[in-house]
Amino acid sequence: MEHEMAYIPYVPYEEARSSLKEFYRKYGGSKNKVDNIIRIHSKNPLSMKHHFELYAHLMRGPSPLTRIQREMIAIVVSACNDCFYWINHHGAGLRKLVDDEDLPKALVKNYKVAILSRQDRAMLDYAAKLTVTPADVEERDVVHLKELGFDDTGVLDICQVTAYYNYVNRLADGLGVELEQEWKGELVVTEEEMKRWMHERDSVKGSLWSK
Repeated sequence: MEHEMAYIPYVPYEEARSSLKEFYRKYGGSKNKVDNIIRIHSKNPLSMKHHFELYAHLMRGPSPLTRIQREMIAIVVSACNDCFYWINHHGAGLRKLVDDEDLPKALVKNYKVAILSRQDRAMLDYAAKLTVTPADVEERDVVHLKELGFDDTGVLDICQVTAYYNYVNRLADGLGVELEQEWKGELVVTEEEMKRWMHERDSVKGSLWSK
């Protein structure tokens, strides 16, 4: 859940030197402020660089997947992992892309009951399965995605985006990365909602994945 401060300190902007100073400037955007999930790498600037480049390629680079599809995977994986930080980052991103307040919340609470195309539902089924029970993924899961129109590159990108958000969910929760202050006024899901939905899900075994 939410924390006041990460478990390890960020290098302050004014103390950044050499490559870290360059990366802070490069990744700070128009507001010259780096997201906390990138700043958490400040003790290891090269990992900051490689993380940002991987994120930019998977989420913004060329792909058979649409931006909306990639955002949906990010939200569902983060919901599987109960990752408050990423649920709200990408919930806000999807809300802006689709101009819909309800879809991000529906994906967090239980994507199985959200209004989705067959292709998108299969994509999210694969992402959820790879997140929750990765050893159970079989070739037939990939065959099903291809039957619904995804080509090999699309399947690869579904897998890569899913794997990436499992990595960054654990980075955020393992180091207590706190949600940036500017996001707190426009939360997609509050802590109270998260706790309630987690309780509802856990009270019925497998309910999040049940149709």
